[in-house]
Amino acid sequence: MRLSTKGQYAVRAMVNLACHSGEKPVTLKDISTEEGISLSYLEQLFVKLRKGKIVKSVRGPGGGYVLAKAASKISVGDVISVVEEPLNPVACLDEDSSGCDRATRCTTQRVWKCLAEKIAEFLNSVSIEDLSIEAKAIHDGKPRPTSNICTVSDLKEEVS
Repeated sequence: MRLSTKGQYAVRAMVNLACHSGEKPVTLKDISTEEGISLSYLEQLFVKLRKGKIVKSVRGPGGGYVLAKAASKISVGDVISVVEEPLNPVACLDEDSSGCDRATRCTTQRVWKCLAEKIAEFLNSVSIEDLSIEAKAIHDGKPRPTSNICTVSDLKEEVS
């Protein structure tokens, strides 16, 4: 199970937008340049993000995109759910699935449901604001701030 580039790029673009929030609207061209994401790909993503009420477009000279609500109120899970297919670890959990003929006797389905819940729980626990604070610190050459994104044991595993 892998998150597609749609989800990855949408989250990166949202962090970029949050880093510039409070200034003027941000153009997709600026995000494209800063993030190294194709402009046409961003246009497709932002159509979905706008329909999902995560961003608003501002028309006219000086136009672009702004967050539709505070970055602290937008989770990574919100962004991914708008641009991605469901992140279920197995197809039988998808809403449009016709179900599994083994559902009544499947011994592993509960494991997959729990995994899907934990993934959603984690993604919903991380806000775009959390990531933008970290991005700003990295950009300014400061140490990464302490955050709720990973536990100390996660960081130890990353270092080793």
